[in-house]
Amino acid sequence: MDVLKKVPVREQDPKVRAANFEEVCLGYNKEEAMEEASRCLNCKNAKCVKGCPVAIDIPAFVGKVKEGDIQGAAKVIARSSALPAVCGRVCPQESQCEGQCIRGIKGEPVSIGKLERFVADWSRENGFVPEKPEHANGKKVAVVGSGPAGLTCAGDLAKLGYAVTVFEALHEPGGVLLYGIPEFRLPKEGVVMPEIDNVRKLGVRIETNVIIGKSVTIDQLLEDEGFDAVFIGSGAGLPMFMGIPGENANGVFSANEYLTRSNLMKAFRDDYDTPIAAGKKVAVVGGGNVAMDAARTALRLGADVHIVYRRSEAELPARAEEVHHAKEEGIIFNLLTNPVEILVDDKGWVKGMRCIRMELGEPDASGRRRPVPVEGSEFVIDVDTVIMSLGTSPNPLISSTTKGLEVDRRKCIVAEEANGKTSKEGVYAGGDAVTGAATVILAMEAGRAGARGIDEYLTGSGQ
Repeated sequence: MDVLKKVPVREQDPKVRAANFEEVCLGYNKEEAMEEASRCLNCKNAKCVKGCPVAIDIPAFVGKVKEGDIQGAAKVIARSSALPAVCGRVCPQESQCEGQCIRGIKGEPVSIGKLERFVADWSRENGFVPEKPEHANGKKVAVVGSGPAGLTCAGDLAKLGYAVTVFEALHEPGGVLLYGIPEFRLPKEGVVMPEIDNVRKLGVRIETNVIIGKSVTIDQLLEDEGFDAVFIGSGAGLPMFMGIPGENANGVFSANEYLTRSNLMKAFRDDYDTPIAAGKKVAVVGGGNVAMDAARTALRLGADVHIVYRRSEAELPARAEEVHHAKEEGIIFNLLTNPVEILVDDKGWVKGMRCIRMELGEPDASGRRRPVPVEGSEFVIDVDTVIMSLGTSPNPLISSTTKGLEVDRRKCIVAEEANGKTSKEGVYAGGDAVTGAATVILAMEAGRAGARGIDEYLTGSGQ
């Protein structure tokens, strides 16, 4: 065994997986997991833990895997994370825990994410369930949104003895885990639903089809429904567009609409007739993880797909693994390219997209070199569908119907990072509703912070 290299992870062949929605990465078996865990140096001052937003005791759980005690590893993870099977699949480990791994200095870091996934999958297959609290404390907390921030906050509060009710606007819980991430990266019935069920088993109630701000307001939850505190983890689902000509044509989607239709209406199943204009020639505008998800979904629905991004490959914000998988599957990357107009036929449908070449100039406020148009370089990409993946912002419905809740210029709720406290007493917030669109694990970190803040508020321990 070469201790400087990771134990390879089995994956579907690119040509095979490009035509199905089954999970790309097949994960470790027990022997492979134990072998990979044996690469861990068990550092006394473990930098990997500092790199984990939810502070999982990584050396402890990896040490248990090394010994073959997978249930012991599951118990270690359960102390910090309510969604290990999710995080093991979609966290950007390369810039977090694995990015801090000492093994990575002279070789490849330990595959912490793949080990977490293995432990979580073993737990599900072997019926391991986190322990419920022994005593209720008589306090009621409402959680708005059942995405990663809301589920994490709810799980942490339930472990402390609170009676928690989660309110979800859609007909199924899970938030972005359910509607935003494709089946081939995060299986819904096999992974997401069992993780949500584990949160329920802690005593958390989940009510669906409740739109906070319409069905009931935050003020009513506090004043009329008897809740002692509220956590807002409603995410950021309002899409952004470019404002270019032709953007209102038939065949132009936001990435979240495209992915939501595909996931909630089960376009990944052959026995479902999903009302989605999948397109035969698709351009996805953007370079983040959501853009990769939309592009790879369109590919699996039968399209030839282009990624159109205005900067170079070095500036692509998507995870390297997602870019690598997209290229393997045959997606075409039009880099240093920016759309200027969507061409529309006489029936109102997309018939192409006019673009311009870009070059990188001086750095802008983000620290990245600003893309500058190259004069006279316009050209047309032949497409019938355009998916805009330019980021999202929070829906202002909750903030506009809640008295005394401060928001910033982006309509994000203003909350303290350490504990999620907002300008309204008893109301805490975290995740994309506060930061704008970010990662699953950062939303979970905010959910944990919100749970701590609420507990300190209701027990007086934070005084």
